[in-house]
Amino acid sequence: MGTATQTLTLDEFLALPETKPAVEFIQGEMVQKPMPQGKHSRLQYKICSVINQVTEEPKVAFAFPELRCNFGEGSIVPDVSVFRWDRIPCEDSGQVENRFFIPPDWAIEILSPDQSQTKVLGKLLYCSEHGTELGWLLDPKDEIILIVLPDRRVRLL
Repeated sequence: MGTATQTLTLDEFLALPETKPAVEFIQGEMVQKPMPQGKHSRLQYKICSVINQVTEEPKVAFAFPELRCNFGEGSIVPDVSVFRWDRIPCEDSGQVENRFFIPPDWAIEILSPDQSQTKVLGKLLYCSEHGTELGWLLDPKDEIILIVLPDRRVRLL
């Protein structure tokens, strides 16, 4: 699908059928995520697994893979979205909601070979502007992590 400029509202975008891989909607632009490949999928699984091993039982936080998050005027699907336990949207029954209308506390993106580092970093900055406290951009090829901090400072590890 690539990138296409649309004049849609967030509600109109959310009324469209879901696609695989997911299409994101940021600042009026629809962008389809690349299809995850082996290295990406394994790293995503390991990140979620390690975070949840530490945070789920004490009910501190939970890491969700490929969760659509709708906030501001956008709809994004980070590779990993981490929410503090008390911020996870739940139904009256206590079950987790299907739709999240808040930004994640921690958004993690894993750069795929055909993705623009600038575009993915822009998505993490968008998250930061809307309240995400921590963003990570993992670049497996260069073995680096770009960290987006709350004041939108970026650090390289």
